[in-house]
Amino acid sequence: MNDWLEVWRGDAPLIVSIPHSGSYIPDEIEKRLVSPWLARKDADWWVERLYNFADDLGATTVRTCLSRTVIDVNRDPSGASLYPGMATTALCPTDTFDGERLYADGQEPDEAEIAARRERWFAPYHAALRAEIDRLLALHGKVVLYDAHSIRSRAPRLFPGELPVFNIGTNSGKSCDQALTAAVEAACEASGQPMVTDGRFKGGWITRHYGKPERGIHAIQMELACRGYIDDPSPRITPQSWPSPYRPQKAAPMRSVLGDVLKACVDFATPAPPP
Repeated sequence: MNDWLEVWRGDAPLIVSIPHSGSYIPDEIEKRLVSPWLARKDADWWVERLYNFADDLGATTVRTCLSRTVIDVNRDPSGASLYPGMATTALCPTDTFDGERLYADGQEPDEAEIAARRERWFAPYHAALRAEIDRLLALHGKVVLYDAHSIRSRAPRLFPGELPVFNIGTNSGKSCDQALTAAVEAACEASGQPMVTDGRFKGGWITRHYGKPERGIHAIQMELACRGYIDDPSPRITPQSWPSPYRPQKAAPMRSVLGDVLKACVDFATPAPPP
């Protein structure tokens, strides 16, 4: 197994994909960057810790330790935008969510380098996801692929105002059965925190590519506003204020809700016992 790719195998019909919580940047790329901190600024901070109870539910976890600055495994590998006409970052980003340049002059990756990064890092992540989907589909006949993300509550270049705490993405209902969406919504609504389904975030390439409800593969994305489990940076984002430290006590209520969310996913995909 690659040292940047982590796979924890369980036998429940649930896969938790964590594509953006990594911060590893190879030296040959990092030396070309304007700032190592900027290059890690947009990570989904501490998401792997937030969901580290998933194995207790029998879930399989697939996570990359690689920074999304190297390659974003949740983008269309063709380079096509997931949100045409809206600000977003690329397969191999050259700027941050706030529009700050990542690379020094003339150091951005060209098409050949992007293709090499796809082969070296993108392809193995998706080979691992596909292998686990196929394994669990053979066991259960139905599987939920849950794509776990987080983002700062405010990112003006990407969306106006403050993001709801829970942002559920189903590719406008195409990536999973409505019964799964309803079960996840119910678990989030019980928290009393603001939520939305298929708002600004409808699901990235992972959700859209793998979600095939007619084949028993139900993909759903959860984008959390960071304030739900850590302190959002305020008023300015600096190396001193971001990322906020992970504090188990602050994260505990969020983990409780997410526990109910993942249980709902398992229940949805587990066949009912015969009468």
